Amino acid sequence: MNKSGITEQEFGKFRELIFQKAGITMSAAKKNLVEGRLAKRISFHQQPSYMDYYHMVTRKGGEAELQVAIDLLTTNETHFFREPKHFDFMRNRVLAGHPKGRPLRVWSAASSTGEEPFSIAMQLADLLGDAPWEIIASDLSTQVLEKAKRGLFSMQRVTEIPREYLTRFCMKGTGNAEGSFLVNRELRSRVTFMQINLNESFPKLGEFDVIFLRNVMIYFDNNTKREVVHRILPLLKPGGHLMIGHSESLNGVTDAYRMIVPSVYQVTSTNPAPVASKL
Repeated sequence: MNKSGITEQEFGKFRELIFQKAGITMSAAKKNLVEGRLAKRISFHQQPSYMDYYHMVTRKGGEAELQVAIDLLTTNETHFFREPKHFDFMRNRVLAGHPKGRPLRVWSAASSTGEEPFSIAMQLADLLGDAPWEIIASDLSTQVLEKAKRGLFSMQRVTEIPREYLTRFCMKGTGNAEGSFLVNRELRSRVTFMQINLNESFPKLGEFDVIFLRNVMIYFDNNTKREVVHRILPLLKPGGHLMIGHSESLNGVTDAYRMIVPSVYQVTSTNPAPVASKL
């Protein structure tokens, strides 16, 4: 491999690729990140340069390695019970007013390694009791989804979980799993993980009472944001809620949603015409 590192032209190619496949806009400041995260794969495949690796993943037959590259270039920072105000809103506004006996469905649309959907699952199991509920958890990265399905996390994460929930829903690892904790089998069985690209047509998912779309649109440009939130529009039940990250906003992106509280939206009563898809 060229020891001088990634060139501007090569970096440009990977910027275009990650935008095309994931809708993520990478700034020039991400050049070192791309170089560092792909270096081991280039060495593993004995590719002479980043451009040779680019051609490898984009040619016919390179789909498996392309997914590996996408996994490496996708940022997956997450925490249990991240942005607690959303969980307060779930408790006080969504669950408190949910009709008894009616199934409640939640989609964690950028679930990463599983901390978000399992946080939601703990809250639903606690507050809904025997009432029916379901969580769909999705991500673009197959690598993080495999980790999420296991429900195994470092003990460093335990401080993020309320003590009562930790006692009820998690088990301390022993032996080879020492230093970790496992979300219990019953809770894991209530979460369905699947790979979904937010920038492509969705599989049949049904309608949801709540959709968590948090801390992913910060990587999208305005047009991509608009397309994603309009694609999600038909999946929200009447009166359902869309939750985005506290550092994100739909202001100037779409008027199809109205803000209820900061970072929580509902569909407006009169929706605009659907946004045009990319050619």
